[in-house]
Amino acid sequence: MEDSVNRLRFKRLGIHTQHEHFAYMREDCEVCISEGFEALTRIRITSGRKSIVASLNVIRTDILTPEEISLSESAILALGIKEGKYVTISHLNPINSLSYVRSKIYGNNLSAIKLKEIIEDIVSGNYSNVHLSAFITACAGNRMTSDEITFLTQAMISSGQRLSWKNKLVVDKHCIGGLPGNRTTPIIVSIVTAFGLTMPKTSSRAITSPAGTADTMEVMTIVNLTMAQIIKVVEKEGGCIAWGSTAKLSPADDILIRVEKSLDLDSEGQLIASVLSKKAAAGSNHVVIDMPIGDTAKIRSIEAANKLKVEMEKVAHAIGIKLKIVITDGTQPVGRGIGPALEARDILSVLRNEENAPTDLKERAILLAGELLELSGKVELGDGNEKARKILESGEAYKKFKAICNAQGRFTEPKLALYKHEIKADLAGTVIKVDNRRLAKIAKLAGAPSDKEAGIDFMAPIGIEVEKGQTLYIIYAESRGELEYAMEYYNSQTDILTIE
Repeated sequence: MEDSVNRLRFKRLGIHTQHEHFAYMREDCEVCISEGFEALTRIRITSGRKSIVASLNVIRTDILTPEEISLSESAILALGIKEGKYVTISHLNPINSLSYVRSKIYGNNLSAIKLKEIIEDIVSGNYSNVHLSAFITACAGNRMTSDEITFLTQAMISSGQRLSWKNKLVVDKHCIGGLPGNRTTPIIVSIVTAFGLTMPKTSSRAITSPAGTADTMEVMTIVNLTMAQIIKVVEKEGGCIAWGSTAKLSPADDILIRVEKSLDLDSEGQLIASVLSKKAAAGSNHVVIDMPIGDTAKIRSIEAANKLKVEMEKVAHAIGIKLKIVITDGTQPVGRGIGPALEARDILSVLRNEENAPTDLKERAILLAGELLELSGKVELGDGNEKARKILESGEAYKKFKAICNAQGRFTEPKLALYKHEIKADLAGTVIKVDNRRLAKIAKLAGAPSDKEAGIDFMAPIGIEVEKGQTLYIIYAESRGELEYAMEYYNSQTDILTIE
């Protein structure tokens, strides 16, 4: 049957499926019957010059007529179609790159050409979540060579737009993650841009944590900036703190991250490719990496940190980035807040030089900002820390932060959720250990990061002496049900904090 005959009228049903594209047709639809389409068949849908790939769902009720087709909300947005318009439906041509994924599953190495084709198909929407899961899993468990990681990084850079700046020296910073709180990025951007460096910071949303930098910044300003808006803000203020996805920088990374989040899986090779592709696409050429180490952090030993450090340095060199990796303490949360609004509160407290500002967050931000100032070559080795501290404590950094927020669209003070529950010490003693992962899980069950005001206010760092009945942390939630959900998990656990 010719594609021109395979036309159906679009009807909107308002079905939300996150980011995956779905199509809906009646079981007795002539196109469905004649083409032999079955449920979950991958099909191509075309409207004018735009085309998408979607998974088919088959309907047996009269919510649609046999002459109609519906699409999920994400598919409607991608196709840009209006109600009542006609679309053309066709079979999806075989996806050659899936054979490369199968090859990787069986332990074979992939060439630059094969990885580029995989990434192109991913960005084009040709992979379902099942295919994406297969690719991510095949690359996990240290199953990628140094060359493969470099090839993957290069493919991800070329998959989207790439920024370039008048200033040839462009700096950036990234944290490997796994540590609740640790929201140093906005403070660092404020310090180094107040100094005069260019720092177009494009940040991610949370993958497996209660908040990413973009989630936290969204409490205070607009982060969904287009490429043109990012350029405008950076040209005006020297830096920005935006969500990388809307700027279409390394778009394959955003697609892979969504599935990694569902799998609760971090692949070392894809982690490196994710971080460095975003930096290169943003035009950065001098980058500091914060690599926390701890039993319940993402990197759990100095051996694992050194291995990741070597691989990351190889890839950075291959793509023209000057890299400095700083290994830091990952045994406990940084700052008090865990969750977007609570972390935003801590950021402002440090920038405003408030008396009760979390010292650990302040000192880590100064350390990393100092390293970045020195890496730029604009500050002598050994002087970076002092220079960063002076800029922060003088109030220049806070002034720059507010200017960046306003340039991005607004500045808003954070608010905390209405419902809360205090977790108190069962005995007196000294806090000797914190389980970062389980503490973060409580914050997520309370609603973070989708509920911006949810999370944890943490008051019991390692080394603090506590009395029986003293508050260790407070759980915040935007609804009573989410608070109860978080408390159910808390009550099923032991030794989230170890007190002796």
